[in-house]
Amino acid sequence: MRSRRLLVMAAGTGACNNLIRSLRAGDAGVYIVGCNNDRFTLKQSSANRLYLTPPVAAAEFGTALLRLVNHEKIDLVIPSGDGDVLALSGLRDQLGSRCFLPEREVIDLCQDKFKLTQFLMARDVPVPATRPVADLNGLGEIFKQLGRQRPLWCRVRAGSRSLGAAPVKTVAQARGWIRYWEDMRGVPADRFTLSEYLPGRDFMCMSLWHQGRMVLVTTFEKLSYFGGESHPSGKSSLSSLAKTIIDYRLVDICQQAICALAPTVSGAFSVDLKEDVEGIPCITEINAGRFFIGMTAFDDVSRHNTTTALIKLSLGEPLDLTDSYVTVPDHYVVRDLDTLPGVFSATDLLAGVNAWLGDDGGRSGGQGGEWMPSEVSHVGT
Repeated sequence: MRSRRLLVMAAGTGACNNLIRSLRAGDAGVYIVGCNNDRFTLKQSSANRLYLTPPVAAAEFGTALLRLVNHEKIDLVIPSGDGDVLALSGLRDQLGSRCFLPEREVIDLCQDKFKLTQFLMARDVPVPATRPVADLNGLGEIFKQLGRQRPLWCRVRAGSRSLGAAPVKTVAQARGWIRYWEDMRGVPADRFTLSEYLPGRDFMCMSLWHQGRMVLVTTFEKLSYFGGESHPSGKSSLSSLAKTIIDYRLVDICQQAICALAPTVSGAFSVDLKEDVEGIPCITEINAGRFFIGMTAFDDVSRHNTTTALIKLSLGEPLDLTDSYVTVPDHYVVRDLDTLPGVFSATDLLAGVNAWLGDDGGRSGGQGGEWMPSEVSHVGT
């Protein structure tokens, strides 16, 4: 049988290199082509062959991609971000089975966070109460509509990586934050929303669907963030530490949401959820058509390789799972710049690690100055 030939978009990023490692772990013979419009990032890719392509928003991108797919005899194109998904969605008629995406309407809905929130709320799916911003003069009324709980969450209704997101306690803060984005980044006020602030635990749910059936699902909790200390909220959308968890609430809520999007939906879905003041997980966004690529590192310990499952479904190959919930709990992925992500079980997390503060004359209570910080020893519990 001919080796599968895959095209990975945005090749060369750390997340896409994670994806490629996962693809090869599931199929050592897979042939991977990488493309990117950034020649420097592309050079970092571990794909078998690399191509410099126009930006996905450029008019010539579609023609260039289709020629590349035909030239390399690609079986499947795998998007990285929402821009890739949107570009592929526009080419689905020409790509045919070489793109495995949900319906256009589903992608368009999920890429507008406000419209998605309103859609899910109307179908009794837990989401934060949210209002659109029309202009700066209407902020006071929105604050009244959302009640007395503070802060509120202000963010841009499209985009990724917490674009334009910040907690705000007053109308003046919201006005100043939005005006700053208008003046410095050219983002108009009517691209923002204000919503109920969700103070609880931060979750991710990745799932794979075929003709309206959830084939595979896995769940995680974010524990710390890249650059969180530099953000007004102290958090970001990119986790530097995440943990596998078993939480059927997340699966049920995500299943309810995705079934509502389309009765025969197919493709990959990545869902962000956060607990409200009552501990109920609420959906904050859905990335339709792609996985959390950084989380494919967990394929090392999953009961089934998620990327291999994606390839098999897209190519119409049989996929027999006794249980769709493939998460193995209590494993951590540790991510940082300029290093491969590490995946560790809770029992192995502190193996070979000796905490030490030096000789303090026994004040630490340990032998020879040993010290075990409670926040570290607690991580695996």
